[in-house]
Amino acid sequence: MLFYCASLDVSRDLAQAIARKLLAHRTRIGTRRGRRALGCFAQAVLLLRFMRQRAAVADLARDNKIALKTAYRYLHEALDVLAAEAPDLPDVVTAAVKRGEEHLLLDGTLIDTDRVHDPGGQRDRWYSGKHRRHGGLVQVLTDADGRPLWVSPVEPGSTHDLTAARVHALPALYAAARHGVPTLADKGYTGAGAGIRVPVRRPGRGQVLDTTTLSWNSYVSSAGAFVEHGIAHLKTRWRALARVTLCPSRISAIIATALVLSSLENRY
Repeated sequence: MLFYCASLDVSRDLAQAIARKLLAHRTRIGTRRGRRALGCFAQAVLLLRFMRQRAAVADLARDNKIALKTAYRYLHEALDVLAAEAPDLPDVVTAAVKRGEEHLLLDGTLIDTDRVHDPGGQRDRWYSGKHRRHGGLVQVLTDADGRPLWVSPVEPGSTHDLTAARVHALPALYAAARHGVPTLADKGYTGAGAGIRVPVRRPGRGQVLDTTTLSWNSYVSSAGAFVEHGIAHLKTRWRALARVTLCPSRISAIIATALVLSSLENRY
């Protein structure tokens, strides 16, 4: 058998911060000292390997000399602990208003998945006709510079962006708009309501848009590049989002964990 050394390109401070959160969780649920196969720091490293390297759970179990079932349990526990730290949208909106943000940016992204099970369904809800692959749809809100502020729970890939936004985001964003912080989005959100600014569609029958409207469309489109950059950062920094091999419903916890990890990294 061949052995080799490996490294993980995250700071030790980040792993220690996660370990402290896991320790607080174990204290809350009454875990007694010495009753776990892995300590808090080792569990934090297990989580980081999954999020950063998209390590297979079987490999995590083997490297930590624990059962596969135990590795899954520790991974899901760590995901739930960190996902619980993700901010709620009303709090994000309130903070943005206090900071005097010029605007917020909203867009949806498909998280690929290879585990799809829809018992009793007549159609495959997790298949996205737009992207032509299976996945879960998540809404991402960023500030004007593209820094991710909030992520929504996952919806099946067949869900339209506007439908998902109506369920998870629009009520709070309307409140932000009433306080002078509108939200910019792409044409997929046309009809979202007051305060959600989108490009103007080209009129039919050969008509053309006036110069002012064209300038507005160019402004919204250029601003949209920032939200795409924020989404790309989450997906490339935390490679577990490249393709989720767990149950699709766990995408909610995984992307919320990615948001919390990115926030923690900015502190250390």
